[in-house]
Amino acid sequence: MRTENQSSMSEFLLLGLPIPMEQQGMFFALFLGMYLTTVLGNLLIILLIRLDSHLHTPMYFFLSYLAFSDICLSSVTVPKMLMNMHTQQQSISYVECISQMCFFNIFACLDNFLLGVMAYDRYVAICHPLHYTTIMRQGLCVSLVVGSWFFCCAHALLHTLLSVHLSFCDDKTIPHFFCDLPALLKMSSSDISVNELVIFTEGGMLLMMPLVSILGSYTHIGTTVLRVPSTKRLFKVFSTCGSHLSVVSLYYGTLACVYFFSLSWGSNDKDIIASFMYAVVTPVLNPFIYSLRNKDIKQALEIFVNRANFFK
Repeated sequence: MRTENQSSMSEFLLLGLPIPMEQQGMFFALFLGMYLTTVLGNLLIILLIRLDSHLHTPMYFFLSYLAFSDICLSSVTVPKMLMNMHTQQQSISYVECISQMCFFNIFACLDNFLLGVMAYDRYVAICHPLHYTTIMRQGLCVSLVVGSWFFCCAHALLHTLLSVHLSFCDDKTIPHFFCDLPALLKMSSSDISVNELVIFTEGGMLLMMPLVSILGSYTHIGTTVLRVPSTKRLFKVFSTCGSHLSVVSLYYGTLACVYFFSLSWGSNDKDIIASFMYAVVTPVLNPFIYSLRNKDIKQALEIFVNRANFFK
């Protein structure tokens, strides 16, 4: 079979989600609504954190970056998917495809890192409350976010540089709704052993670093709380960590269900469903989780609405 390298490859064809043609309109409206909710909901959280001085704390500093990352993660894939559904044109240029893959890797990785950083923040707040302001100073918070950006950008750049040297078969069809790295590797006619090795080692390490932080932080939190158990203290810990735990459970629960427990699905189905959960479902649910389970956000929202009504 004849192959083409990146210099001659002009475009790919995205098959999109496996939706029957007669249902395309209904799902287009649904996905558009979900995307707009994602953008507006996360923008509202960022706005509330910026305007309310009571939310100028490390926890909400990290939350604002998580909201920004969720907006970007959805914006990398969903608008192109919606445009393809609306126009019934599946083409995507080679440069756009590689760029989409790169930015998706950045923001998917950033979500993972920010969840780990937020878990460490909760650990310090509960296990070392007297030293919280000393430990979680502004310089450390900024360093943690900058470090997360650095590792995620380096991660995406590494995989992008390895991908641009791949050659592809004549069949340019990608059975996905965006240019996902595993889908591109499956299409390649080149030797992808180095790509797979880097995914397994570097990618696995970047996945485990935040996960270890989350598990370690909540293990210490649980140990601290159970030393002197009381209903009041348990309720306080739950109110402090409930939103973050819900987001973590959604994020890693999706990974576990799709990749480890759904063995009856085909590999393409698993890839598509997992990516759809990251790019569309999780970002749209996060604002609701943090607004419905967080009294500080609800109070800030009430103040914001009252101010808006006052100026009418």
